[in-house]
Amino acid sequence: MSRQAVLGVENASFFYGSNRVFENVTFQLDDARTALVGDNGAGKSTLLKCLLGELELNSGKIVKSRGLKIGYVPQEAPAHLLDQPLRRVLEQALTLDDGSEDWKVDVLLDEVGLSYDDAERPFSALSGGWRRLMLIAAAMRLSEPDLLILDEPTNHLDLSNINTLEAWLAEDARLPMLVVSHDRAFLQRATTRTLFLRADGAHSFNAPFVAAREALLERDAADAARRQLEAKEIERLQKVVARYKVWGIKNDKFDKRAKATEKRIERIEAERTEAYAARERRLELHDGEIDAKVALRIHDHVVRVPDGSRDLFRIDRLSVAAGDKIALLGVNGAGKSTLLSALAQAFDPEIEHYDGQAPIRFNPQARLVYFDQRLADLPLTSSLIDYLTSAEGATEREANALLAKAGFAYVRIKGPIADLSHGERARLAFLRMQLAKPNLYLLDEPTNHLDIEGQEALEAQLEASDVACLFVSHDRYFTRSAATRFLEIRKGRLIEVEDPEAFFAAQ
Repeated sequence: MSRQAVLGVENASFFYGSNRVFENVTFQLDDARTALVGDNGAGKSTLLKCLLGELELNSGKIVKSRGLKIGYVPQEAPAHLLDQPLRRVLEQALTLDDGSEDWKVDVLLDEVGLSYDDAERPFSALSGGWRRLMLIAAAMRLSEPDLLILDEPTNHLDLSNINTLEAWLAEDARLPMLVVSHDRAFLQRATTRTLFLRADGAHSFNAPFVAAREALLERDAADAARRQLEAKEIERLQKVVARYKVWGIKNDKFDKRAKATEKRIERIEAERTEAYAARERRLELHDGEIDAKVALRIHDHVVRVPDGSRDLFRIDRLSVAAGDKIALLGVNGAGKSTLLSALAQAFDPEIEHYDGQAPIRFNPQARLVYFDQRLADLPLTSSLIDYLTSAEGATEREANALLAKAGFAYVRIKGPIADLSHGERARLAFLRMQLAKPNLYLLDEPTNHLDIEGQEALEAQLEASDVACLFVSHDRYFTRSAATRFLEIRKGRLIEVEDPEAFFAAQ
């Protein structure tokens, strides 16, 4: 950033009523590509809104140079853009509105392979991934900002579009950025500085995510060890004081030594090392058992677009065994999410799937749950506790215990789901699925909104569990870590491949 291009906060705090979102946060952005990382609900999106002037801090101040032009892409496309043609959406980002720069829009559309007809379609007609990529292009390539802020830029993007975005970032390496993301592979490739937002403030490291996180964990461990040594020293000195007071009954000089030692204890207490203790927030899967080895069989089945007007691909034969963690690979629009949705619709626990001629056959003991990346089934006006207790057989006591283990404060559980961040909503959906005691999971982009801790917990749970799982994810790190089998949609067929690397490279 130039000397005039300054953005940051000093001792910033923000509360919703009496609920603390973040407190005593201080940082200043520089000319680096900075990753802003934090747990779900840590206040990252709220902090961005404060930096942009959409919300006002309760205390502290925003530090911002006069005339700073910020390009900003939020998590969701603004509603007022949805009915406008794509071309108009892009033209609004141009620095001049006299038509002299319209050629830049044509160059951009040609670069990403969109036609004149595509540009005239309503913005809402584009997929979520293409809307996101176009908004990033508008902010980054057309508006010529001094600083770019991206909130979860890879959400809804397929691997091809993620690679396009990374290529754009590589081409324009001089543009400073603040990037909020939980995509570990993207952060490692696209950012050079990392800022962690936690309950104890903001912690900055001049390193990409992996090295920065190691440094933060090492510092936390050192702080914890130092605090433990200080506690032992305080305990030792308190015993010394106790002895001095006993001896002081006969000799006044021990009273003086006791008082001096007590002052020493006070100094140590006042200067004690602050050791960060992360709030426990478990993300658990139900490890449902299934007697037979095969949870699902599919043979001679054609996956079609939802209205049935067009075939997407054929599955000649597929068996999903208990313990299989299967990643579905394919380009955007190939039908990955459509397959998961079709399987979820085909499952009916009231039907015993014994028909040997049926193209989709579930084990009669299968208990299936489906995670929809849109979280469309979440009743936003319902309370957290009411949503969980609506699960068959769930008790309020059980729901309260799950919410507490997942890190939801008691004061929030009777509030509406609409008050939760996207990541917290995803965690809540996993809790609801856990109460269903499933043994077969269908997960459509499960990591889209989960924080990095949640992603790692989900990976560990899948590895340790004997449940069967089919999932779709654009997260390369998660796909490599969580899957035991890989199925790719290629040339109208679903085929098994040894690993995802060739597919990733082709994108």
